[in-house]
Amino acid sequence: MARYQVILAYDGSGFTGSQIQANSRTVQGEFQKALRKYGWSGKSVIMAGRTDTGVHATGQVAAFDFEWTHSADKLLRALNSSLPPDLVISALFPAAADFHPRFDAASRKYCYRLFCEPIRNPLREKFLWRVWPAVDGNALMQNVGIFIGKHDFSALGSPTTLKGTTVRTVTKAEWKKMPDGEWQFEVTADAFLYRMVRRLVFVQVSLAQGRCSAEKIQHAFSKHVNLLAGLAPAHGLTLVEVTYGSHD
Repeated sequence: MARYQVILAYDGSGFTGSQIQANSRTVQGEFQKALRKYGWSGKSVIMAGRTDTGVHATGQVAAFDFEWTHSADKLLRALNSSLPPDLVISALFPAAADFHPRFDAASRKYCYRLFCEPIRNPLREKFLWRVWPAVDGNALMQNVGIFIGKHDFSALGSPTTLKGTTVRTVTKAEWKKMPDGEWQFEVTADAFLYRMVRRLVFVQVSLAQGRCSAEKIQHAFSKHVNLLAGLAPAHGLTLVEVTYGSHD
């Protein structure tokens, strides 16, 4: 019996999140279906983290124990042939027996994508949030540093476990303007609170539309009070990468 680590990519549009749920189509559920076609009898694969309904991924990590007598490359090809079109394994390799995708993770990176246009654009809006009125790009880039560092992010999310801490360390937060007018928010942290990235984006867009001030955000951080209610839509968010230390 060996432990394998996989990198999963998926279009989250057709999934009710990554974590398995009864009577719902999930990433974990579809992945486990594919494994069982090849004799896997485990109870559950281990996921690096949970993504919500509609959230995408290019770098979700999972692990499972499996008795497989062929090469890892053959296992990757076999499983991909059994996965649906909106889910794929981009990499598969043997892992240490005690490797845990969630607890061993050193950091997670997300990207949020949006564009500003007054008229709907159905093709772009599958993976980007259409924002109107347009954001002030300078406000986005000049104020993003507020979120970098170790903070209590209770104003921007809730704990992922009962009585869990709301302190997180953000090591990178950056907005990029792409040539086609798309804005990308890249953020990396040791971990994230529930819906924290979507709250971060919503608050920053509100700031860049003049509906919220940087001073109000800083006050919310220091006093641990809620900011504007609202979430950026799930379809603009992608889990890009999960990084590890000793198990890499």
